[in-house]
Amino acid sequence: MSVQAPERAQDPASQTAPTTTAKPNRLRTPCRPGQLGWLASTPAIIIGLLFTVGPLVIIVLFSFMSRPPQGGGVVYDFTLDPYISFLFQSDFVGNTTFDPRYLRVFGDSLWQALVTTAVCLLLSFPLALWMATRSAKLQNFLVLIVTIPFWTNLLVRTYAWMLILNDNGIVNNASSALGFGKMELLYTPFASQLGLIYTFLPFMVLPIYASLAGFDFRLAEAAYDLGARKWTVIRRIILPIATPGIISGVLLVFMPAFGSYVQPVLLGGGKVLLIGNLIASQFGDARNWPFGAALSVIILVMLMIALMAIAFYSRKSGRKVEISL
Repeated sequence: MSVQAPERAQDPASQTAPTTTAKPNRLRTPCRPGQLGWLASTPAIIIGLLFTVGPLVIIVLFSFMSRPPQGGGVVYDFTLDPYISFLFQSDFVGNTTFDPRYLRVFGDSLWQALVTTAVCLLLSFPLALWMATRSAKLQNFLVLIVTIPFWTNLLVRTYAWMLILNDNGIVNNASSALGFGKMELLYTPFASQLGLIYTFLPFMVLPIYASLAGFDFRLAEAAYDLGARKWTVIRRIILPIATPGIISGVLLVFMPAFGSYVQPVLLGGGKVLLIGNLIASQFGDARNWPFGAALSVIILVMLMIALMAIAFYSRKSGRKVEISL
């Protein structure tokens, strides 16, 4: 005979309550003190979309539109003729031939932009390095001196250079006093190039100075103490530190100089046709808005390629490059 143990009474207190999984709080976490929500940035986003992205979208759309039979504006018929006209020309019979005229304009603009960038870099690097090695108070004063040209309008500064370079200007008066005679400076490619260098020189100085301002130059002094030569210190210590500023300055100078309009027209007298003058003439005298928009899009694509190249370099080298002054 088997004896069964009596069943134990279950104590309600000993029973484990069913586990309940806490649901995550799907409500938005409150903003930290001093932090604004996304609604506060809505006006700025709308303004940015309207006045920054909006004109770019309009230009891109116009570049694929047709030209009206007469007058300016566009006809809302999709076509690739504005881009085809950049490289090819069709006669009255319908024969299409290669036309290098606009490529020459791009080549001249590219050459002036490259010369402007190279000269600005050669002048800016020693100046920025010298500024970064001064005392803090003197650095602030020197930065103020570099930014003083921004206080006046570009047209005013350009007209000042016209007064300096004309036949009765300071340069020609000094040249005549020294016995060299007067030189033809105004309304020449040299005057246009000089105006571009003067205009964009601060855009190269400030980024390089910003890269060098936080550098501890005691490291350079230690390299000198260890027997390194001056060019070795510059090449292996200072240049790597200044590289992000150099890249930023090159982009800030090259792209505006490539599409500049004021200096070639006022100082160069329009004798050298550059891409900025060509775009202005297409929207003005020629009244060919689609072709002018297509030229603007080509410049925009070049800028995007340059930005992508800089982003690729920044990711590969691990150096943060900011396109800012």
